[in-house]
Amino acid sequence: MWRVPVLDVCYSVSAGLERYAAMTVISERIDRCRICAIRHQAVCGALSDHEIQALSAVARQRVLKAGDVIQNAEDEVSSFANIVSGVVKLSKVLSDGRQQIVGLQFPPDFLGRAYRTRSPFYAEAATDVELCVFPKRSFEALMADQPELESRLFQNTLDELDAARDWMLLLGRKSAAEKVASFLALIARRKAPALCEHMPADTLLTITLPLTRAEIADYLGLTIETVSRQIGNLRAADILETGANRTITVLDYDGLAEAAQL
Repeated sequence: MWRVPVLDVCYSVSAGLERYAAMTVISERIDRCRICAIRHQAVCGALSDHEIQALSAVARQRVLKAGDVIQNAEDEVSSFANIVSGVVKLSKVLSDGRQQIVGLQFPPDFLGRAYRTRSPFYAEAATDVELCVFPKRSFEALMADQPELESRLFQNTLDELDAARDWMLLLGRKSAAEKVASFLALIARRKAPALCEHMPADTLLTITLPLTRAEIADYLGLTIETVSRQIGNLRAADILETGANRTITVLDYDGLAEAAQL
C-alpha cells in the first residue's frame, strides 16, 4: 500500500486553501466592481467586464477618515484612485508654509495624474472617504492596452480643465454673494446631479458642506465674516436653511443658481 507522507498532505491542503483564499478575494473584488455605485461614471466605466476583471485583480479598497493625508505634494506617484464616496481636498503649499485650496474632488472623480512621477498637489480627505486604488504601473499598462480607458481619462482631464476655467471666472469676476452661492450650488450639483437638473419647486435638498467656513473663505478668497454674512443673506431670502454640523438645506435651487449667476 502506498502511503503519502503527512507533510506532503499538509502542504497540498495548505496550498489548496491558499489558492481558494486568493480566488475568493478576486471574486469579492469583481463583485464589488459590479455593484459599485460609480461603476459607469468612473474612468473604469470604459472597460468591458473582462477588462474590469483584470483591473479589479490589482485594485484595493482604501477607507480614510476626515483629515487623513492621502498624498503629499511632490511625493513619488505610486498609485491612482477613483473616489467612491466622500470629498477630497486638493491644496498647494508655498515655500513659506502658506496653503491654498485649489480644488475639491467628488465621486466619481479620478485622483492622480497618469504618467507623472511626482504628485502636483497635497491631497487630504475633507470628509470620510472611500477610494478604489490602482497601482501606477498596472494602471498605465492597462491604458496602453485599452484605448477606451485612455480616452475616458483624457475626457476626465478636459472636464477638470473646464472646471478650472469656470473657477478662474468665479475668482476673478464674481461678487462675494455670487462666489458663495456658486460654491453652494457646486456642492449641491456634485452631491445630487440628477436632482439639481430636474428639481421640482417643492423639493428639499440637504447637503453637508465638506469644508469649514474658514476653509470656504480660503477657497473663495474671502473672509470668514463675508462668507457667514452671504450665507445669512441666502437664508433670509428663503433660498436655504442652515443646520448643525455644516448641514445646509437648499429650499430653492433655481434661486441659488440665479444668485450664483449660473
